[in-house]
Amino acid sequence: MKRRHEIEIKLEIQSLREIKRRLLGLGFRVTQPRHFESNTLFDFPDLRLWKARCLLRLRRAGKTWLLTFKGAPSPSRRYKVRREIETRLEDGRMAEEILESLGLSPAFRYEKFRTVYSPGSRQARASKGLLVCDETPIGNYLELEGPRRWIDEVARRLGFGTRDYITASYASLHRQRCLTRGERPGDMVFQRKS
Repeated sequence: MKRRHEIEIKLEIQSLREIKRRLLGLGFRVTQPRHFESNTLFDFPDLRLWKARCLLRLRRAGKTWLLTFKGAPSPSRRYKVRREIETRLEDGRMAEEILESLGLSPAFRYEKFRTVYSPGSRQARASKGLLVCDETPIGNYLELEGPRRWIDEVARRLGFGTRDYITASYASLHRQRCLTRGERPGDMVFQRKS
């Protein structure tokens, strides 16, 4: 189990091939190859977690299950800063049953393919920075998580400025995209072939 305050941003990327080339050029290496993740946010019927800007997420990535609580974001102009408590689970299906027994139910589901990178040099790894590339139904994003200075430096070296920083969640980005298109927001999942 880990407890901490996470500091992160997202960056929308147009070309996966180009961003991978840039990451390799900066010395990043893949520490977890591309894999599928399924995420379910749970909430009470009155949506009290969503209204408080908190979340309770059950994530499945292969055979790994994670249960995560994230508190409301702290005030910050550039970064999303929030408390995070996360633990691995032996049986995600049982955890789902426990959550539902407590009166929570699935409120939003989202899927993505994720590749995890870490800095190549020992000094860069000591910064505790984490970079992931997410391929989602609404586009491709980098997430940079770590100290503010590290986030700013990596973003700059990748060709992004602070104006490019996104602090919205995938749920918020998906909802905004649906509303812009005049669509009813639902889950953010990949379309299945019939």
